[in-house]
Amino acid sequence: MKINKIYIKAALVGLLFTTVSCNDLVDLKPINEISDADYWKNSDQFKLAANEFYTYLRSFSDILNDSPHSDRRADFVFVSGGNAFSNGTNTIPLSDGNWNSAYSRIRATNYLIEKASTYTQPNDIKQFVAEAKFFRAYTYFDLLQQYGEVPLITKTLTTTSSELSSPQNSREEIVNFIIQDIESAITDLPLESAIAASDKGRVSKGAAQAFLGRVTLYEGTWQKFRGNTARANTLLDKSISSNDEVMKSALYELFAPTALGDSAQKYMFILENQQSNPANITKAANKEYILANRYDFASRQIRLNITHSTLNNIYWVTRKFATQYLCQDGLPIDKSPLFKGFATTTSEFQNRDNRMRYNMMIDGNYYWDNENPGARVTWKGDAADIAASRGKHKSNSNSGYANQKWATERRLDDNQEGYDFPVIRYAEVLLNYAEAVYERNGSISDVDLNRSLNLVRNRVNKTMPRLSNAFVSANGLDLRTEIRRERNIELYFEGFRRDDLIRWKTAETELPMDIQGIQWTGTAYETYWTGIKNNISGGLYRIESGRKWQDRNYLLPIPSQQIQLNTNLKQNAGW
Repeated sequence: MKINKIYIKAALVGLLFTTVSCNDLVDLKPINEISDADYWKNSDQFKLAANEFYTYLRSFSDILNDSPHSDRRADFVFVSGGNAFSNGTNTIPLSDGNWNSAYSRIRATNYLIEKASTYTQPNDIKQFVAEAKFFRAYTYFDLLQQYGEVPLITKTLTTTSSELSSPQNSREEIVNFIIQDIESAITDLPLESAIAASDKGRVSKGAAQAFLGRVTLYEGTWQKFRGNTARANTLLDKSISSNDEVMKSALYELFAPTALGDSAQKYMFILENQQSNPANITKAANKEYILANRYDFASRQIRLNITHSTLNNIYWVTRKFATQYLCQDGLPIDKSPLFKGFATTTSEFQNRDNRMRYNMMIDGNYYWDNENPGARVTWKGDAADIAASRGKHKSNSNSGYANQKWATERRLDDNQEGYDFPVIRYAEVLLNYAEAVYERNGSISDVDLNRSLNLVRNRVNKTMPRLSNAFVSANGLDLRTEIRRERNIELYFEGFRRDDLIRWKTAETELPMDIQGIQWTGTAYETYWTGIKNNISGGLYRIESGRKWQDRNYLLPIPSQQIQLNTNLKQNAGW
């Protein structure tokens, strides 16, 4: 995996961008580090400098830890003890590492762009300048999602720069700058098909277009659900066209190898170049990941205990998420005659969307992890395989619903997993397109549904009816709800749920709801799991109550230390 050279070289060139100042808008290079007089002399040095930016990509730590985009901060995943951002009890911090890191990163991208402006052969380095602009936009979008209005810094600063005392720029200015940077990057980034094998993993034109589609959908819906229709429509139009460009490029496709069948939904997320699935398919077969934080067992392991933490352990699946899954007739459980109810510990899993059984664990089924014994042997589910498994799953712990997404089945030591983290994948592009079309027009044609959302829906549900206008009408469904349902299911545990609730302005409704687990009353759990008897409310296992939400929670508070350093910064409303 040649792309891992990016991270090795980035550690060296990162010395150029080391921070030393207490104000994180100013990152001065220590005098004992690499000298500018000895650098920026050729295109390889610009490429080496750009390599550092790839360490900015979201990774597994961003979804497993209590990070700004983690599903722990929403309502589909719960961690014992609760989460202050999810239940509305977070307070103003003195400092915030996310703010600090963001401005260090912005400084690094600004620095490369400035050095490029005096380079005598700009055509030789235009790709790396484009990468710098992409990652500057990537970082500003991260700030926008967290804090809203922030200072817009477009050059490197010194301790005397006037920008150190500037107020925040408006939300519109920030978004316009992000769009400008991405569109400029798109011009000079290569197509995925033009990236050499040794450079695979670098940002492509398609990745930038897909990211522009994500940014403009986010901000378009943010504006729409806050009454700014004109601004929303402009942004949603751009999201539609950007996602459409990626779709028409035919350079990406959903991961669906015939040899894996429906289980492609599981194995895509734990794909390694060592055998990690029954068909021994490797990463080369995955054209769904448009941009990924790339790992490898031999050269760059993830170094988090992913399997043991995600496989029926730290991350509890909530009832709200479990009930999102449709039945195989395409209907929600409260409308479908195929739904088998909750009487047994497995009945609710019957006749459901196949993604349910690949994301979650079913009571009584055999599962494997990275231990020995416990890992796969033959990959056939035969006697030898079962004998080496971790045994049958028992659903009488945590919420009663257990996660298996991100957990490997191949034998390796803890922390040695080497699968990639999908920063942008093609399924998201398809779902972004469908949502942008619907929110822009208040409707979406069956033709557009079939070229986008239904490809995702039917990837592992070959017989499930497609979502169509006639189907929605005939069954008394709401099209927006169904579009969002597909997103909730497909992008589960990838760091989207809280951001979606924020932009839809539905956090005020969804997040104050109790966190619930399995249905207990009138089911087999009454005798199977007696220990939660005192936590039953309305027949359901109540895990957390008393949750709240205020309008101020739609943005994080500006760290108080930053306001002390720059008194022209204003605190976000309500904090």
